Amino acid sequence: MENLILTPELLVLLFAVALIAGCLDTLVGGGGLICLPALVLAGMPPLQALGTNKLQGTIGTATASFMMLRHRKVRFADAKYLMLAAFFGAAVGSLLVQMLDTAFLRFMIPVVLIVVGGYFLLSGYLFKHLPKVLVAPAWFSRLMVPLIGLYDGMFGPGTGSFFSMSGVAFKGLPLLEATALAKTLNFATNFASLLVFVSAGNFVWQAGLCMMIGQMLGAYAGSHILFRINPLYLRALIVLICLAMLGRYFFSS
Repeated sequence: MENLILTPELLVLLFAVALIAGCLDTLVGGGGLICLPALVLAGMPPLQALGTNKLQGTIGTATASFMMLRHRKVRFADAKYLMLAAFFGAAVGSLLVQMLDTAFLRFMIPVVLIVVGGYFLLSGYLFKHLPKVLVAPAWFSRLMVPLIGLYDGMFGPGTGSFFSMSGVAFKGLPLLEATALAKTLNFATNFASLLVFVSAGNFVWQAGLCMMIGQMLGAYAGSHILFRINPLYLRALIVLICLAMLGRYFFSS
């Protein structure tokens, strides 16, 4: 594990990061932009960082999917084939990333986080000015959904927003409906990736479980906060935290 030592202090720190990420993710999304660099900064090898991020992130998407289905924001009959396509894409992506060179992953993970951070900061504007380019339902399910799933299987942060944006742009769904559908698709991709990473042994269960608990408590706290802050400010805060952790990682490398 490349001399990774999971001290009690480190586990508490990862728990706190997940707590903050879970709270912010509930309010504006983007929790993965905090959790993944925290795992990398903790000294985890790239594949273990990606797998552990899936371990702690799956509980959030599972809960969100359950709530969407329970409150009939999305019907399982409408989502099941899209979930299957997302599952397949993510499984392939997770298998492919296991084959990549570690040095390449060490370079690519920060690059992906910076690019997705920029997208996340601008996503509110992009959604307002999103052109609709409707495609045949078969193309949406056979191409767009698996491609986003492939990305999630390999890296992950921003996947929920990508699913929402594709639902609006390519399927013509209203934003709220696209967001509800995105929760179920994101759960399918997370679950597929988790199965692959666990099967390959590329996860750290102690850190994953600590962060899972932090995510649940953070999401609970976020859902009970009377939200009065402009979402753009919170998006900027998430991106700044992400960049600060990446800067610390490069400085210490």
